[in-house]
Amino acid sequence: MLEANRAVPAQDDATLVDLMAAVAAKRDREAFGQLFDHFAPRVKGYICRLGVEPASAEDLVQDVMLTVWRRAEQFDPAKAGVATWIFTIARNRRIDVIRRERRPEPDPNDPALVPDRELEADAALAQKQDGGRLRRAVAELPDDQAQLLRLAYFEDKTQSVIAAELNLPLGTVKSRIRLAMTKLRSQLAELE
Repeated sequence: MLEANRAVPAQDDATLVDLMAAVAAKRDREAFGQLFDHFAPRVKGYICRLGVEPASAEDLVQDVMLTVWRRAEQFDPAKAGVATWIFTIARNRRIDVIRRERRPEPDPNDPALVPDRELEADAALAQKQDGGRLRRAVAELPDDQAQLLRLAYFEDKTQSVIAAELNLPLGTVKSRIRLAMTKLRSQLAELE
């Protein structure tokens, strides 16, 4: 529970900054206890007004205050007041909770999550043989055409990038790739 063990005196901004400085510099538990006693009920009220159930709000407050303890050295009084900094942490934690709640559970039958089946032996052999035929057919092409095919299809580069890399006109790259593909088709058809 968040109920404080001691009375919570009203804190002015300068006192809150001093308490934060003590937590940041010396990990002062007494200073943190005063910050906790001052802010925990206020943060819980704020979180409850955002629509969080009281039991969940207490967990969220614990998380917020733990973040204050862990990150006290990140507090900069020149950028924001202590209350602003703590309530911003609370708001961000609430947003994180909402995002987690809205994130759908992954579907175990989603094709993207199901590993590919291992190929059967005959299919794996056929695929290996097809790959070998393709490599031999590419090797029989003139060097300039083979190089363009490797860049376009094995390195997945666009024709514009290839033209720039090889310092060739784009039309030359396109025509050589088209010519190479025509030769490959005929070579592979002969092998079948």
